[in-house]
Amino acid sequence: MSQPHSNDFIELGPFERAHGQITLPGSKSISNRVLLLSALATGVTRLKGLLDADDTRVMRSALKTLGVGVDEADGDCVVTGGSGKFPHSTADLFMGNAGTAIRPLTAALAILGGQYRLHGVPRMHERPIGDLVDGLRMVGADVQYEQNEGYPPLKIGRGEIRTDAPIKVRGDVSSQFLTALLMSLPLVAKNEICIEVVGELISKPYIDITLKLMSRFGVVVRNEAWQRFYIPANLGNPYTSPGTLYVEGDASSASYFLAAGAIGQGPVRVMGVGANSIQGDVAFADALKQMGAVVEAGEDWIEVRGVNTPNQKLRGIELDCIAIPDAAMTLAVAALFVEGSTKLTGIASWRVKETDRIAAMAKELQKMGAEVISGDDFIQVSPPVHWATPAEGIDTYDDHRMAMCFSLATFGPLKVRINEPNCVAKTFPEYFKEFALITH
Repeated sequence: MSQPHSNDFIELGPFERAHGQITLPGSKSISNRVLLLSALATGVTRLKGLLDADDTRVMRSALKTLGVGVDEADGDCVVTGGSGKFPHSTADLFMGNAGTAIRPLTAALAILGGQYRLHGVPRMHERPIGDLVDGLRMVGADVQYEQNEGYPPLKIGRGEIRTDAPIKVRGDVSSQFLTALLMSLPLVAKNEICIEVVGELISKPYIDITLKLMSRFGVVVRNEAWQRFYIPANLGNPYTSPGTLYVEGDASSASYFLAAGAIGQGPVRVMGVGANSIQGDVAFADALKQMGAVVEAGEDWIEVRGVNTPNQKLRGIELDCIAIPDAAMTLAVAALFVEGSTKLTGIASWRVKETDRIAAMAKELQKMGAEVISGDDFIQVSPPVHWATPAEGIDTYDDHRMAMCFSLATFGPLKVRINEPNCVAKTFPEYFKEFALITH
C-alpha cells in the first residue's frame, strides 16, 4: 500500500502482485481539444467525463478569462460557444505547463486577432513553439516573442490573415503544432486551405484524434497521405455543437495499469478505453503483447495479465514508438522486468516535453541498476543484474509521467522512493491512490 511520508516524496512497495479494476480519468488530449472546439462552436456543448486536472483547469480558466461560458452541471462541463469568436479581445493568459492548452489556443487567438499575452511556468518558456508561430506568421498573423525567439511568452495582435497559398509546418517536432493549425484555420476558411507537412509527421494518432473530434463539430478535413490536409471553405462559423460529447478515458494513463498487470501477473482491467478507442496510445497494449503478456479488449475496456507459461518472463523488444511517444515511457520502465534488452526508437519528441525525458529516464533507470544506452531519438534498457534503491530517491523533474512510470519499479525486490509525487496532478491527481488499489 502507498505510504506517503510528506509532500516531498512517497515510498512504495515492494509489491509481488497486481490485480483489480480501474476506471480511468478522461483523456487530456481529448479534453483540451473539445474544450476549445466547444468554445468556438455555435451552441451549447455538454462534456461528460472531462478530465479534471491541472492541464484542463488551465484551459478552462483561460476560456473563462476570454469570456466563454464554462460551467459545472451535475458533474459535467457545459460550454456556451462563441460562434467562431471569443467575447473578449484583450486578455492576459497564464497557461502553466500545458502544451495541449497553449498551442491550440495560441493559434485560435492569432487567427482571430486581438490583444493577448500567453505565458506559463519557467519550463513552458523552454518548450519550443517557433514552428507553430512560423506557420501562423505565414498566413499574416501577428505573433511576437516577448523574451526568447521561438519560445513563450507570446504577444498576439491583429494581423491580416491570408490563406490562398499552402501553409507549411514541420512534422517532426510536435504534432500539437499541426493540431493547432487544423483547429484554428477553419475559422477563416473563405477558400479551401491546404496545410503541407514538411518532413515526417510524428504522432499521427494524435492528429487522427484532432480530425475525428473536428468532424464531430461539423468540419471534415481531407487527409492526403499525412502530408497534406485540406480544410473546406465556409462562409460562416464552421463549428456546430454536437450537443453532448463523451470524453474517453485517458489511454496514456491506462499504460501504467496495463503494464502493472503484465509485470505483476494480473489480471488488471482498465475501464474507459477499448478496442474502438480514437486514441493511438491504446496500441501500447500491442507492445505488451509483443513482450509476451496476455491482452484482451472489449468496447470500453482492456485487460492484461502476465505471461501464460509458468516461470517464463516477459521478453525485451525493439519498437518504433513514433506513434505512442507518451506511452513509450511506460515501456522503458517495464523493461526493468524483461529478459534481454528493450530498445525504443522514434522518441525524439521526448526532448521537448515537460522535461528532457530521454535524459531523465536514462538517469533514473541507471539509479535502479539498469544498463542504459540513449541517443537523440532512442533509449535502450537492459534490466538490472543487481537491483539498487537510491537513498535520494527517484527524481521526477516536475514531470507527471516520470512519477507514474516509476511507480512500476515497485514490482522489483526493493522499496522505491519517488520524489515530488504531487506532479501527477497535471493529468491524474488521484494516481497513487488508484495504484494502491491494484497492488499487493
